[in-house]
Amino acid sequence: MEMPVVRNFFGIARMTGGIFGIAILAVTSTSASSQQDDAFHFNRLLGRGINLGNALDGPREGAWGVTLEADYFRVIKEAGFNSVRIPIRWSAHASTAAPYDIETDFFRRVDWAIGQALSRNLAAVINVHHYEEMNQDPVQSLPRLVELWQQIALRYQNQPNSLMFELLNEPQDQLDDERWQEAFPPLLKAIRDSNPDRIILIGPAYMNAVDRLDKMKLPPQDRRIIGTFHYYKPLQFTHQGAAWVNDSAPWRGTRWTGSQREREELRNDFERAAAWSQQNKRPLYLGEFGAYREADMEDRALWTRAVAREAEKWGFSWSYWEFCSEFGAYDPAAERWRRPLLNALLDRD
Repeated sequence: MEMPVVRNFFGIARMTGGIFGIAILAVTSTSASSQQDDAFHFNRLLGRGINLGNALDGPREGAWGVTLEADYFRVIKEAGFNSVRIPIRWSAHASTAAPYDIETDFFRRVDWAIGQALSRNLAAVINVHHYEEMNQDPVQSLPRLVELWQQIALRYQNQPNSLMFELLNEPQDQLDDERWQEAFPPLLKAIRDSNPDRIILIGPAYMNAVDRLDKMKLPPQDRRIIGTFHYYKPLQFTHQGAAWVNDSAPWRGTRWTGSQREREELRNDFERAAAWSQQNKRPLYLGEFGAYREADMEDRALWTRAVAREAEKWGFSWSYWEFCSEFGAYDPAAERWRRPLLNALLDRD
């Protein structure tokens, strides 16, 4: 399904310098407009997606209960999804001393996952996930992250453009707005040197929060960038009983009933995101949203449907968190979809 796109229109630029100046401006404007259209085109390709979480982003694959299987990609495609997001903990599979070589066997495993997606005509996003050292000490860790991206970019420079790169999942802690902004130039250069046309996804600090989008200043000359954000509001509902969230046990039993107040909060958040998209002439990808398994299933489905439809209303692509683990829309033991969640995601009755 092709997602609706929030259209953006350029004002008329003031032109000087006669016919020659007009011609130069026309070429430049056409090029910038074409690149921008490409970003919106690839965002439509991402469309409706799902995260293959808790697999390659674990300390090792399988440590968190998920080992990727070829059949997972088939199931996702046949269900009607357009894309997958593949979270990857590269930092657990690379040396800690320069030149920070990534393990060959791990690269081959990622090769396999990318191939499984692209061979089924699923667009794919690969990222750097759970790089905790970057969040804790961004100054010291940035050179390693740059080198990791240089290797990743070189490895996949000849892959189709339906493979897209996401710089870093959920910058947080010491990696605040300012430090994250300072990291953009070297990270983008590490990719652009070998992948000048690759689509790159970038989200704001504070865990890709929707209300930090306006703090993110993307390089205006690089139009092959898609903005991204994550959405887990209200946290007391989506993360009730989650062991990794402090003091979440008392949240058990929190409901989400789709009340006027609840839907208004959702609309306001997404309107804010859409305003950023329009002002910056950038498409947006909702890279994560989901509700933990301890929430009531009917409420989970209701919330999931509301978030997905709100995203689509504004022309955002999206990727549900996640496929088959603690937020999973798919039950790997029973080898079947959890129908309330699948129907909510794909807008079925």
